[in-house]
Amino acid sequence: MCLQKEYLQHQSLYKQVILLSNPRIKVSWVQAHAGNIGNERADQLAKDATQHGQPYSHTKLPKPHIKGLLRKRMLEEWQTSWKNGDTGRKIYNIMPSVSLRPTNWIREDVIFFSQHGPFPAYLKRFHLSNSDYCSCGGIGTALHYATECIDTLSSHMRKPAPNFEQEWLKRVANNLVSRQKICGIIKFISENIDLFRPP
Repeated sequence: MCLQKEYLQHQSLYKQVILLSNPRIKVSWVQAHAGNIGNERADQLAKDATQHGQPYSHTKLPKPHIKGLLRKRMLEEWQTSWKNGDTGRKIYNIMPSVSLRPTNWIREDVIFFSQHGPFPAYLKRFHLSNSDYCSCGGIGTALHYATECIDTLSSHMRKPAPNFEQEWLKRVANNLVSRQKICGIIKFISENIDLFRPP
């Protein structure tokens, strides 16, 4: 009897919460259950729940445990979204797994690895430039400036073979010295943007 009373109190509280959070719901009194299929079904389900259902439990879980479950679920949903998404694929190829730990990337790293920056190839794609060529004559991509442009010669790294480009980007992203070179290149391009525009 005590469990049934507790269950009914819980149901009553639950209904009140639903009514308060949904102002469009209208409640009206029905004279009898007889003849009203919805009311008869609800009455039968309530009786079944009190007689055969699981008793309502007030088991309290520790907050850290609940937070851990929520964090795990959130990370799973985020990972699925990141894996199946359409955007950020260049970064996904370098960092396929999501994490709550912050990366130590700075602005220049994001610009280089996303390839969204002051690069003629990127600007042309969005009709912000008439040409995707660098002033040296090559296609102005992030990789071009890091490996072959004559204007960034002092910061060059060895150019990867086309089929190893993704592996090269991963290695560069995980190498502090390489990332410092990248940072210098991006700053130099940003400060001297006119130098890199084709004549």
